[in-house]
Order: sequence, then structure tokens, then C-alpha cells
Amino acid sequence: MKKMTLMQHFAELRRRFLWTLLILLVAFVAGWYLAPYLQNLLIIPLLRVWPDGALIYTGITDGLMINLSLAFTIALCVTIPVGLWHLWAYIEPGLKKKEKNFVWPVILMSPVLFFIGALFAFYVLFPFVFGFFIELNESAQIPTVLLPVARDYFVFAVNLMKVFGFAFQLPLVMVVLNRVGILSKQSVIKSRRYAIIGIVTIAAILTPPDIVSQMLLALPLLGLFEISLLFMRD
Repeated sequence: MKKMTLMQHFAELRRRFLWTLLILLVAFVAGWYLAPYLQNLLIIPLLRVWPDGALIYTGITDGLMINLSLAFTIALCVTIPVGLWHLWAYIEPGLKKKEKNFVWPVILMSPVLFFIGALFAFYVLFPFVFGFFIELNESAQIPTVLLPVARDYFVFAVNLMKVFGFAFQLPLVMVVLNRVGILSKQSVIKSRRYAIIGIVTIAAILTPPDIVSQMLLALPLLGLFEISLLFMRD
């Protein structure tokens, strides 16, 4: 393979960056039109536990800001895998076969694990969390009218999905640290009790203040932790 000069490397990197930026812009425009459909999708778990519920707008720009936020979220979900593919295509020619066999699964599995975590939050966590908060608010001793703000709801829902998406990167992080020699399997096994305490603590910090949602994050992370040990080298 012909070696590239430094300027050719910069030109190649710039070309791939511009393609990724173009994809981001196109995905953002598409996301603007898809945002209303995403709103309808995100509200489904809430309406399942609160059939007569409704969200309200408290500001004249709320609809605009919600659409912009969701459009950007859609654009990122599309662009990040594309960006990772361009990163792989850029570094792949300079890697040895052993390095290729290690890097490409990492780049492939990262977005896959993120989406699995986000879907887990949507289908498993949301019904429990929303049911808990609805019951808590409606059981107040003083007369109340529950009118959630649409902007707050969508921010909360998207951020919770992001939390689970990033949390599900745990096995990937552990395996990468193991393969580069920073984290040994034996040290992880010896520190298992501290890891369990750390996972439960992180779950308590990242999730709403109810034991159900905390356990719904902690239990999958503990499972992923144990699965990660199967792929770590001694």
C-alpha cells in the first residue's frame, strides 16, 4: 500500500470530517420533520400508566425548543455511527491484523450497546418510573392538579435514555482496558464486592429517587459486569 504524506493524511481526515458534518446537517433536517413522531413515541409509556394525562406548554417557544432538541438528538443518533465508521476507515489502513481484529468490534459494539441501553430504558424502566411519579403526585394529601410541562418531560425522557445508553458501555470499557493492559481480570475478580457497591451507588445517583428505577439500572449493569469477565483475558 502506498504511504501517504502528512498533508495527504490531513486532507483525508478533513474529507471524512466534512462528510460526517454533512450527514449531521442532513440528519438534523430530517430530524426536524421526524420530531413530532418521536414526541408521539416518547409519550406512549406515560399514557400507558396515565391514560387521561396531558402535557402543557408554559412558554410560547416551547414547541420550537422541543423540536430543535429532538431533531438534534435524532441527528446525533444517525451521525455517531457514521462518524465511527469514518474513523475506522481512516485508521484501518495503518493497523496490523491483530489491531484490526480488536478495534473494529469496539467501534461496532459501542453504538449497538448504546441503543440497547436506550431501548431498555424505554420499554422496561419508563413504565415503572412514570407510574411511580404519577402515583406519588396523585396521592398527595392536599388537592393537586397534575400538569407536567412538555419540555421538562421530553428532556427527562431523552436524558434517562442517554444515561442507560452510556451505562451499557460498561462491558466495552472493561474489555478495552483489559486488552490494553490497564485492567487485569484477576484484579477485577478480587475487587468484585467494591465494583458491586460502586455500580449500586452510580445507579442511585443517575436514576430518579425510587428503589425500582435504581434497581432496574443496577441489575443490568451487574449482569453486564459479570458478562464482561467472560471476555477479559487473564
